[in-house]
Amino acid sequence: MLELPLLVLCAVGSRLDALVALEAAGGLWTIALMLLAQGFHRSAYTVLAVVAALLTFGGGLVFVRFFERELDP
Repeated sequence: MLELPLLVLCAVGSRLDALVALEAAGGLWTIALMLLAQGFHRSAYTVLAVVAALLTFGGGLVFVRFFERELDP
């Protein structure tokens, strides 16, 4: 439910706003996965949360690198 405004901002916002929304959504998903891992007492789900965090950060870096010229104000 909290992800919906962020996904809308990713779709219709400027590129810099979309990047911020993407990073925020990735952080929320990572926290949700970590809480699910703790709730179900499954350490394997914790690995999924850590991988999601790393991929979100890496995806943001790739986004900035790809659009670096167009992100300058």
